[in-house]
Amino acid sequence: MSSINTLIIGGARSGKSRFAQELAINSGKSVLFVATATAGDEEMRQRIEEHRRKRPATWSTLETTTHIGNQIQHNIGNTQVVIVDCITLLVNNIFSQFAEPIDASLVEKEVNSEISELVECMSHVDASFIVVTNEVGTGLVPANEMGRFYRDLLGKANQLLAQQSDEVYLMVAGLSVKIKPDRYSGK
Repeated sequence: MSSINTLIIGGARSGKSRFAQELAINSGKSVLFVATATAGDEEMRQRIEEHRRKRPATWSTLETTTHIGNQIQHNIGNTQVVIVDCITLLVNNIFSQFAEPIDASLVEKEVNSEISELVECMSHVDASFIVVTNEVGTGLVPANEMGRFYRDLLGKANQLLAQQSDEVYLMVAGLSVKIKPDRYSGK
């Protein structure tokens, strides 16, 4: 099987998750959906339920908040396509594990370890990966230090995942723009 790793990046409500699901459905292959969200309040619980209802019943689902690379390897079975939705919440889950004041170097180490574990998994598992994340570099600069730190860590994680991906799509207003490989340079 020829596996292709795809990163889908965009702003909130840009259509990232819908596009990821369309790619998986169009592949015609078995799918493992890796959900990283946690229901911290009623509104988020409803969002999670809505996402569950929209997924095909034939897909396997793995709900995990951290260590997703190891979790995928233990639950992959014969799956041919893995959707990870999303890196934004994964990084948030890591932040949530630490009490304030947050030790920035320790959080950064944990985020780097988590992303490295996922990249390692992507290179060793015989499946195509579709990874969803938010673009955080085009908005306002966060007003506080923790917000800027979170943005910077997610931005670095996105860069690493983009480097490891065969394809990268930017979602804008529900439309996908393929940005890797570049159609002119092939890079």
